[in-house]
Amino acid sequence: QVHLAESGGGLVQAGGSLSVSCTASGSFYTINGMGWYRQALGKERELVARVTSGGSTEYADSVKGRFTISRDSAMNTVYLQMNSLKPEDTAVYYCNAVGYNPDFKSFFTWGQGTQVTVSS
Repeated sequence: QVHLAESGGGLVQAGGSLSVSCTASGSFYTINGMGWYRQALGKERELVARVTSGGSTEYADSVKGRFTISRDSAMNTVYLQMNSLKPEDTAVYYCNAVGYNPDFKSFFTWGQGTQVTVSS
């Protein structure tokens, strides 16, 4: 079973920066991609950014140019650097990982979430 441990987040004023990180542990065969989603109060969870094992990245239009996703070479940790934060970035940020277990069954796993609050 894959476990995702998130860290970072917190409270920052508009225009400031924060970073969050997520490390995967447990038993898995491969991780094909990791990413970050967010869910604001009363809204649906949405993709923020994700990165594949090959290094391809995808960003939500709302964060392009402000957020940067990166990963370590072993693909077990993903980072999200958030700059020029806006109040509308306030949400619980969830780490996500997709890949295959040792029995070659696919997994799609969420972290517990970390709060990011941007004050105006």
